[in-house]
Amino acid sequence: MSWIFLFIAGLFEIGWAIGLKYTDGFTKIWPSVITIITMILSFYFLSTAVKTIPIGTGYAIWTGIGAVGTAILGIILFGESKELIRLFFILLIIIGIVGLKIFSKVPA
Repeated sequence: MSWIFLFIAGLFEIGWAIGLKYTDGFTKIWPSVITIITMILSFYFLSTAVKTIPIGTGYAIWTGIGAVGTAILGIILFGESKELIRLFFILLIIIGIVGLKIFSKVPA
């Protein structure tokens, strides 16, 4: 269950990272409220996950999910660069996330 919580935490991290773009420096009320709620949920699920997942592994996977998801949504929503080298490095992050999951000795 911890891995599911960690994945959910990563999804909420993507939500608040993208949400920051819409808050306009926390000057827009509803985007700001939604962003803060997703931050709280992200930290809640992360804190729940790292009860059994080592903090280094959990934090690295959480930030990796957030980084990959935010980069992909940045390309889709904001027209950010799709250069092949950038996509290659995003792929490396994904490989790192998968590697950490596979080689972490944590209860399922």
